[in-house]
Amino acid sequence: MARRSFSKYRKGFTVKFQKTHSTKPAAVKREWFVVDATDLPLGRLSSEVARVLRGKHKPSFAPHLDVGDHVVIVNAEKVAVTSNKSESKIYYRHSGFPGGLREQSFEELMEKYPERIIEKAVTGMLPKNRLGRQMATKLKVYAGPDHPHQAQQPSELVLDIRKVVA
Repeated sequence: MARRSFSKYRKGFTVKFQKTHSTKPAAVKREWFVVDATDLPLGRLSSEVARVLRGKHKPSFAPHLDVGDHVVIVNAEKVAVTSNKSESKIYYRHSGFPGGLREQSFEELMEKYPERIIEKAVTGMLPKNRLGRQMATKLKVYAGPDHPHQAQQPSELVLDIRKVVA
């Protein structure tokens, strides 16, 4: 702490100034986590994963820096949705050309690309700018139970989320 003596105060009286801590990009330590998505609700899983990707679980969190950790999600094909969302939920994308709006139902997307459902849900909860796109690159989603990131020695991320009972 810095100490200064001011003339407007009594002689010999010092004022202590607190230093504000600012995390530097080089000081960020990243960990790897693995999450099993079996029977977890899509929205609750996505919000917890987005929180870890953003780094809000760390005391060194800074909104202008990417301080988050890597997250590997396995068993994406077994993620659950409640009520009748599996029949009624529709995903849209646009080619950029006139009349280029495409739509797919949740069931169609789950059959063909189950990873995209979780990727789209998590990236929708991240910032919509360069920083958010950089955070999204740390998300790895796999349909089955296997993943190629064993060399990073990921630890299990324990989420306090109730599983959906079918």
